[in-house]
Amino acid sequence: MSTLYDCSVSEDRQDGLAAAAGAVRSGRLVVVPTDTVYGIGCDAFDGGAVRALLEAKNRGPDMPVGVLVGSWTAVDGLVLSVPDAARKLIEAFWPGDLSIVLQHAPSLAWNLGNTRGTVMLRMPLHPVAIELLRDVGPMAVSSANRSGHPPAATAQEARDQLGESVAVYLDGGPTGAPVPSSIVDLTGGEPVLLREGAVSRQDISDTLGVDVQTPA
Repeated sequence: MSTLYDCSVSEDRQDGLAAAAGAVRSGRLVVVPTDTVYGIGCDAFDGGAVRALLEAKNRGPDMPVGVLVGSWTAVDGLVLSVPDAARKLIEAFWPGDLSIVLQHAPSLAWNLGNTRGTVMLRMPLHPVAIELLRDVGPMAVSSANRSGHPPAATAQEARDQLGESVAVYLDGGPTGAPVPSSIVDLTGGEPVLLREGAVSRQDISDTLGVDVQTPA
């Protein structure tokens, strides 16, 4: 049976974070607040848990799952290399609303869907999410909603959609307007803005010193 913890209450927050960490380590799913929308997540290196996440969302591997990290330095162990452009974006916008697509390290044993050798990384600006990530390590996380339904801006909205498929719900209060993160692809010769969300194209271009393009 799933449990919801009110993270505005100190004791509940600590109990909830401990329960969520235990759930992640045992291959189960959790819902966490982020600075964009609520996310459904699991251990990024547990293929069975990632499959369960996709099933909970009624989504296939053709829409791969991104990875949230709890620190800048966590990126170095997950990707083939960190180009200067990625460093600039990380320093400017992390923790925050920018996701960065890079070539993942070939030695990693994970299956996030049909990623074609890439991984989408983000460090969220939310204390509950950061505390959990620093405890359990990188997590595969997607928006906490069923495919085709609106993203959840509250823990209860996520619970209404995902129900008992999730073991632990961490309630960090409403997230505000459900604006997604922006996504920049740095796997090619030039940066490409795959999605303009909370961080504007102009701000990204100014940070990199180039006019960031969108897909043709």
